[in-house]
Amino acid sequence: MTQVPPPVDRVAASRAAVLARQARAEVKRALATGARSPISVLDASQSPEHAAEHSLRVTQFLLSIPHIGATKQARILEELAISPSKRLGGLGRNQRIRLRAFLEERLGAQSTGNRLVVLAGPTAVGKGTVANYIREHYPEVELSVSATTRSPRPGEVDGVNYHFTDDAGFDRLVDQEQLLEYATVHNAFRYGTPRGPIDEAISSGRSVLLEIDIQGARQVRSRMPEARLVFLLPPSWDELVRRLVGRGTESPEEQARRLETAKIELAAQDEFDALVVNDSVPEAAARVVEHLGLNKEHA
Repeated sequence: MTQVPPPVDRVAASRAAVLARQARAEVKRALATGARSPISVLDASQSPEHAAEHSLRVTQFLLSIPHIGATKQARILEELAISPSKRLGGLGRNQRIRLRAFLEERLGAQSTGNRLVVLAGPTAVGKGTVANYIREHYPEVELSVSATTRSPRPGEVDGVNYHFTDDAGFDRLVDQEQLLEYATVHNAFRYGTPRGPIDEAISSGRSVLLEIDIQGARQVRSRMPEARLVFLLPPSWDELVRRLVGRGTESPEEQARRLETAKIELAAQDEFDALVVNDSVPEAAARVVEHLGLNKEHA
């Protein structure tokens, strides 16, 4: 008589899969914020009892470590002769030894603090609002002040929100190589990040946040690969449109042009190390600050 296999509880299996994904996400977040060290996660992954660590893909593990992006991750795996499809619990003995040696030798001296984080995203997503919240509520974070050729918006203060200058002044900054990055945004105004204050802050042991456009983020990645790039997302496309129209600082023609640019900018999110949805400014700010290796409780 043919034996009938027991029925599969698909609801329970689906629930278990969701919980497993949530557990792995928590491990990745702990790595990204410095709450757990890479070595501790690698050690835990040897035991199937630590299911989240054991089942975590080595690619996800590396990408969760600050200062490691997609390009660097691929290079590391090639150097260590580890397949991208491998999970931490499935690493061979020699692979585990090589990975541990890499973590100890290359990352052992890195601190969870004193980092450079770049915050970028599409137009009207609220980058400035989140950055201002961090300025007001996280005094331990040094915010870089960009230079720009555009005029101040209502409430913006020269030297606090931006260094406002004209084209001639911006040209001098470029000629004197004083900018870490610079770009023309929306085919209209130029923005750039003075490098001197950033170098001074990092050398003094302070954590630095850059709020810049996507072009600038790419330049920072090429010049300071240790920077962690965070992409700020809107809750939805409709909300992005509402925010742009609602601020009332652009003509209808300019709004349409910026929305077309926003579609291109949103497509760049995979280039970034982390994604943060700006649904609530305090929560988005807290998530950004976590990537600086800092935590702060708020009432």
